[in-house]
Amino acid sequence: MIYLVPNWARHYDAFWLAIRKRNLWLIKLRYGAVVMLFALLVSGIYLLNFSFTRFQFASLIIINFSILVYNLLLHWVRQFIKCEPDKFNPLHFSLLQMLLDLSALMLLVYVTGTIETPLYMLFVFHMIIGSLILPQKVIYSMAVLTIIVFSFLVYGEYLGLIPHHNVGGLLKTPIYNDINHVLAFNIVFIFVMMMSVFIANKIAHQLYTIEQELVESLNKLNAAEKEKQKYIMGVVHEIKTPISALHSYLDIILQKYLGPLDEKVEDKLRRAITRSDEAIQLINNVLKISKIRLTEDVAKEPVDIKELVCSVIKKQQVNVNAKRIRLTLKDNRAPSSFIAGDKLLLELAISNLIVNAIKYVDTEGKVAILLENNLNNLVIKIAVNGIGIPEEDLKNIFKDFYRASNVKKDVHEGTGLGLSFVKQIIEKHGGSIKVESPSEFKDVTHPGTIVRITLPLISV
Repeated sequence: MIYLVPNWARHYDAFWLAIRKRNLWLIKLRYGAVVMLFALLVSGIYLLNFSFTRFQFASLIIINFSILVYNLLLHWVRQFIKCEPDKFNPLHFSLLQMLLDLSALMLLVYVTGTIETPLYMLFVFHMIIGSLILPQKVIYSMAVLTIIVFSFLVYGEYLGLIPHHNVGGLLKTPIYNDINHVLAFNIVFIFVMMMSVFIANKIAHQLYTIEQELVESLNKLNAAEKEKQKYIMGVVHEIKTPISALHSYLDIILQKYLGPLDEKVEDKLRRAITRSDEAIQLINNVLKISKIRLTEDVAKEPVDIKELVCSVIKKQQVNVNAKRIRLTLKDNRAPSSFIAGDKLLLELAISNLIVNAIKYVDTEGKVAILLENNLNNLVIKIAVNGIGIPEEDLKNIFKDFYRASNVKKDVHEGTGLGLSFVKQIIEKHGGSIKVESPSEFKDVTHPGTIVRITLPLISV
């Protein structure tokens, strides 16, 4: 099989997507061509007073019908073609379309007068389209083959080797048997064909070169990002070791294994261990985010999101009871509404959001969790009547280490990494997350917040 795929594009999804779109575009254009050819035939007979022989009329109908039939087949076959470089792929499909179209057009040109028909200029149109899709060698070969076949028909008709079919009423004087016209038209046709291929191919080659450079740059950036994340993980892990050791020593002292403590000293030590807890939590969050960024794919297994939510609520029940929070969970999903994903990562994301919801509401506050279906997606909505988020902070809320300006840092502990972590997990699962403020529970002092997560459903 002819190998048509550039090496740089073998695993480049955007390249395959572009080729598939252009193939579909060609199919849609072909439907239009069938309609236009039929309209041209009707208008030629009834408006322009063209006359066709019985052979020409039958040939035009058969050719037009054949174009429609093979276009319907191509439209159907297109969905089964996979982007596999070493097998029949969308580029081979493009080549097949071009060969079929050029063959049909050559027949149309022949039965409508060859050099006397204006339809032969449509070859240039096909060459330009082909130059944007197919490799240089292939399109030049097709252009040369088209020129050879067309020239054979032109000179064959001039020499009387093959019959000429003229359209009555198109030209007052035939030109197929005038050597001056034949030579002039054929030379211009060859020049226009080759120049069109050269210019279009040059532009396409430049675009592909730029795209190739962009792909290489993107690959380098991704590689650099991976190295950076590995470096961060290494450094942070080294930092974690002495802090964990310090935390252990402080814990031993506070347990009074080394003897009784002065009340003031004990208070200072408890503050120190609280800060070391925060430092360890921050380090763990950085490590989690780095791991997420290094992970290309996530494990995919059917997950019932209600089970995860209930599990998180159960773990946080002590905090909910301590603040006397009215927490509700409403499940409006259809039966067997599962998503595909990594259960552990999804639980971490849900846990982070529910912990935040509990943290940022006052005593006797409200937290409402809603699960529902929206077309082929699962929607998770978490609404609270907490402190809310200022409008100017919403656009930055998913950035690393960003915390809203209205958060009292000395009251609400945090690192500003939670929502960034959640967003990356959700996007790894093909979903989206949106934060809005105020919420449906808003009042004068508590505008509240709504978090909406959308994840694709799967069939189980």
